[in-house]
Amino acid sequence: MINKLTSIIMVIFAVALMYMGGELLSAGGSAFYAAMGAGVLVSAILLLLNRRSALTLYALLMWITLFWIIQEVGFDKWQWIPRGDLFGLLGLWLALPWVVRPLYQGQRRFHPLLGGTVGLMVLLVIGLCFYDPLPQQGTITTPRQSAATGGAADEWSAYGGTTDGQRFSALKQITRDNVNNLEVAWTYHTGDLRQDDDATEYTFEATPLKANGMLYFCTPHNEVHALDPETGAVKWKTAPDKNRSYLQQHQTCRGVSYYDAGQAQAQTDAAPALCRRRIFNATTDARLLALDADTGKPCADFGDNGVVNLRAGMGEVRPHALMQTAAPLVAGNLVILGGSVMDNGFHSGNPSGVIRAYDAVSGRLVWNFDPANPENTAPIAQGATYPQDTPVAWATLSADLKNGLVYVPFGNASPDEVGFDRDPASNTEKFRDALVALDLKTGAFKWRYQSSNHDLWDRDNPSQPSLVDITYQGTPQPAVILPTKTGNLFVLNRLTGQPVYPVEQVKVSVEGIKGEQYAPTQPVSSLNFIPAPLTEKSMWGITPFDQMACRTTFRKLRYDGNPWTPPTEAGSLIFPGNIGVFNWGSVAVDPQRQMLIAAPVRLAYKYNLIKRTPETETQRTFTKDGTPYWNENFHGEYAIHIQQMASGLGIPCVAPPWGRMVGVDLTTGKTEWLRRVGTTRNLKTSFLPGRFPLGFPMGMVAHGGPLLTAGDLVFHGATADNYFRAYDSTTGELLWQTELSAGAQATPSTFMGKDGKQYVVIAAGGHGSLGTTAGDSVVAFRLK
Repeated sequence: MINKLTSIIMVIFAVALMYMGGELLSAGGSAFYAAMGAGVLVSAILLLLNRRSALTLYALLMWITLFWIIQEVGFDKWQWIPRGDLFGLLGLWLALPWVVRPLYQGQRRFHPLLGGTVGLMVLLVIGLCFYDPLPQQGTITTPRQSAATGGAADEWSAYGGTTDGQRFSALKQITRDNVNNLEVAWTYHTGDLRQDDDATEYTFEATPLKANGMLYFCTPHNEVHALDPETGAVKWKTAPDKNRSYLQQHQTCRGVSYYDAGQAQAQTDAAPALCRRRIFNATTDARLLALDADTGKPCADFGDNGVVNLRAGMGEVRPHALMQTAAPLVAGNLVILGGSVMDNGFHSGNPSGVIRAYDAVSGRLVWNFDPANPENTAPIAQGATYPQDTPVAWATLSADLKNGLVYVPFGNASPDEVGFDRDPASNTEKFRDALVALDLKTGAFKWRYQSSNHDLWDRDNPSQPSLVDITYQGTPQPAVILPTKTGNLFVLNRLTGQPVYPVEQVKVSVEGIKGEQYAPTQPVSSLNFIPAPLTEKSMWGITPFDQMACRTTFRKLRYDGNPWTPPTEAGSLIFPGNIGVFNWGSVAVDPQRQMLIAAPVRLAYKYNLIKRTPETETQRTFTKDGTPYWNENFHGEYAIHIQQMASGLGIPCVAPPWGRMVGVDLTTGKTEWLRRVGTTRNLKTSFLPGRFPLGFPMGMVAHGGPLLTAGDLVFHGATADNYFRAYDSTTGELLWQTELSAGAQATPSTFMGKDGKQYVVIAAGGHGSLGTTAGDSVVAFRLK
């Protein structure tokens, strides 16, 4: 009876293999699964006929499978899972006594070939548990130069620690020798939690500031909270009206900025009558707020009773089309910021990407840099409007105060994936995806460096640039490092814009949709983490069936083997996708050791262009389940559908790791170590109720930045498993970790308390789009 039931199950398994394997084969893919299905079917029939040869045949099939797996993916245990798990479990079942005994009329309980095969393969799998081919072991040997300048010290007074954007602290009370003694000092709950009518991408990504004896941060709804740094007790907080709307593309606030008139270097309009110390908050409804850092009350002498309307000069702004998600830059006595617009909402009429600098005391517009009119930086005339549809800079800017330069990481202009109307000779096109250096006092253009040519993939420059002095190949260089979504890390001379590390223009395809003008080349830096090209073998799953589905999808999509495959109507595979290899979390650099730490991501996306007709140019395009696409591009030729390339189980089709951490010696440009980051614990899946309970160390997506300290530590949350970790920055070794109550998709900061203890603090509120555990916590750690 058992063997009959087993035979029926094997037949079902075999038919499914042959059906899906046949689809894969017809799409030009591997013939293995279809052939294996036929072999399993024969074995099932033999078992049904009570033939011992059924077990012999299945043992041979297991050996064929083993050799095929090794030929495809070597000894990567994570890639063995979809290729061998069900085959192995079935082989184990067939080798058990209650299956074997009926075939031998009760005279034998063990089939030598199948039993021996299963035993050997179990031992092999156990051995693989202790082997991982991915990690690159190494050591960054550059010594610490304590005289080197840069980084934060006792305070953390700017989004990246300082205006240099290094995310480095010179504090070293917490070291690799004592980090295991970290404990929770306090936990604070903001109370600002997502409701049903809020945006899907509702994220608590703030990096807390430590200044003026307080800890400051903002929540997704732009509340500003000021806490006692040592206890987490509330000093003050603001509670603006919450205009909840699911149409808001991003509901987040990554940080506030601090200004102290007594520390500022430049001359202001007048000495501040109110709010000598200020907190600036740029909001998702496009306002710049100035709050008294001591009390939280509006600074009445700034703008209109503490508010500058960032819609001024923008002309008509559609609902939710203009927002601020990044911390403004405070440099000298200026508050400087760009803005964010809704991606692919409308083909034209999108808000300007103008960069504006306001007097930190009065709120007066001091200068503006308009990508359409770069020569005219004088404040725009009253009643005039900036030209629309220009590139935007939505990340936090950086500034070199010594040399009087501000660095603007411009991105694309909406629509991101369609470029029919772009004029290659226009100023707008010149500043698309360009790092631009401006004069800090006047906004005058100094230089630009284009990180992507004719961007059709949403390859914004998403990261705050990092400024650091390095000695590359024996030559001192004042550098600026620009992380990109493609995976490039452009290392440029920050005074001239010339590459410090070599950059090559590589040829890419110029064939796509009719009428598009494709760039023939794209820049590739010698320092890059551009993922290796995908093949069918790169597809993944947790069973052979979801892996076959991914393999079939891969075969049906257009993919040119590089990140610049043109989007098409039939569907293109874009790798990396619009989440990028690097995003707003940027990188961390240690100026004392001239090292860089980064957490590159590996995810593939499907891009489909949807042809609009005169009848649908202003109508929403709906998916099969009746929900609208986000990237409608109204009045344009194409709407755009973008989704992660995932199986029906919601698991990425690209084999892990999806997240890594790397350590780079900036004096040589060499990656000295590489490791996986994050585990599968707390992963939200569509095939299990609740969250995945086990923590397999595959390497998870990390959305948030690292923090480096002079204690030779890297602190990093960001991964999808709710953990906060500390690594040895020299070797990448994991030294300490703790599970938080929610996803820590944020960049941590550190400071010295008045109690003489170093604190490390991180926001843990989850990320709506990534599906991590939601929350509203800020958690501080210190040594016991």
